[in-house]
Amino acid sequence: MFLLHIFTILATLLGCSFGLSEIIVNAKPLDHCTRALSDAQTIANRLQSHYFNATSGQFNDGELWTDANTLEDLHNLMLATENNLFGTVADNSYLGKAALNSSTDWSSFIDGSYDDAQWCILALWKIADYKAARGQDNTPYMVSVCICGGGVWWSSAKSYKNAITNELFLLTSASGYLRTRDQNYLDNANKEWAWLINSGMRNSDGLYNDGLNSTDPAACTNNGQTTWTYNQGVVASGLAALSAANGDTSLLDQAEITLDATISRLTVNSILKESCDNVNAATCDHDQQIFKGIWTKHLQYYLDNANDVKITAKYSSFLGSQHSAVINNAKNSNNDISFLPTPDYKGSVWYAPSARGSIWSPESSASGLAACIADAKYGQC
Repeated sequence: MFLLHIFTILATLLGCSFGLSEIIVNAKPLDHCTRALSDAQTIANRLQSHYFNATSGQFNDGELWTDANTLEDLHNLMLATENNLFGTVADNSYLGKAALNSSTDWSSFIDGSYDDAQWCILALWKIADYKAARGQDNTPYMVSVCICGGGVWWSSAKSYKNAITNELFLLTSASGYLRTRDQNYLDNANKEWAWLINSGMRNSDGLYNDGLNSTDPAACTNNGQTTWTYNQGVVASGLAALSAANGDTSLLDQAEITLDATISRLTVNSILKESCDNVNAATCDHDQQIFKGIWTKHLQYYLDNANDVKITAKYSSFLGSQHSAVINNAKNSNNDISFLPTPDYKGSVWYAPSARGSIWSPESSASGLAACIADAKYGQC
């Protein structure tokens, strides 16, 4: 009998009905660049040994949604390397224990955060894929998604509609269809994209600002807030999943408007730069430290579903540049990826060299890990 899954988060909070989906897994190993995978493994080893708290099942100084991304990255890596070095992490993690417990109160677990719910869904799907590829029971990690019309609220407070929550729903809905062939998921994904493209959140540069400035549908306009890198990556992976689901290749063109704008406008010397990254006085918080890696991870997912050698060739060298920047500018001698804490250090930002003595975090290390894995799969090896 299926256990209660994290889908209850969205179903309960949004008032949707649901069913459990089956995971469709292609376990055939892909060709990966040995050097990039080696670098990724080195970073992952340090990340897990230095930051993971086996007692709490969490990463020290991490948050629920960043922990979910880190778990996703570790299983993405194991699917690439075909090793099982972190094979017990999922079941021992805070998120995994919740999935394995049929009594989990998901509403309390997620605390009203709809974007966190979907980050957790993506992590659980990746764990399920890993377990299926190893012939293990993945039942507790199989999840489903639902939507309410008119875009998804950021949280149960229903006070803000933003880019990331709706982009995530585009991705989880389209991916849900690809996993189950349940038409409801495809209908939801099409509905979500129709709302998102007309929401005004994509600006004239082709980038998504943070969200909308009003809760009144008739008055909603782009709020002009920060164009975070991860917003530009998640929408692309969602569009590629939808394109794979409905056969509309024009969605890839829409995705590449934003991907290309990221490369043009959110980089320094072809290296990703968050708005809070600065070699003299960076102010990135724990959330923002992981954004660049999420962009690279979702470019990987975009290329997975685009499944086009010409598109892969277009972005391959850029992924290689991010990997090189992480290793040469951000990784210290302990194999941590740094976070710039004060004006006294040159910094951990990818586009500039990092000085020893900086503060290190699981989020920045997970970010660098994701960049290495993406290059391993689609870089120029």
